[in-house]
Amino acid sequence: MVLLEFSMYPTDKGESVSDYVKRSLAIIDDSGLPYKLGPMGTCLEGDIDEVLAVMKQCFARMSEDSNRIACVMKFDYRRAKGGRLEAKVETLKQKTGRDLRT
Repeated sequence: MVLLEFSMYPTDKGESVSDYVKRSLAIIDDSGLPYKLGPMGTCLEGDIDEVLAVMKQCFARMSEDSNRIACVMKFDYRRAKGGRLEAKVETLKQKTGRDLRT
């Protein structure tokens, strides 16, 4: 399983790009994959092909009317281990003994 975190946005649409980013969030939500939205990106969980396909759909939609797009991506692979969107944070809460903000 893979956790894939990415941020994708057009750089040719001015200061506020939330109207473009919301279209990617619709694709992500409709994918059925587990995800967490963060202030600077979104983290998906699934098979490598599944998560990359969602990211590719987001790119295809954004490129329909954007001439320049920036994307930052990182992923963490762990063989046959699911449920890590929540588990990784819970492990750190337990190890630190703190109720960390997420």
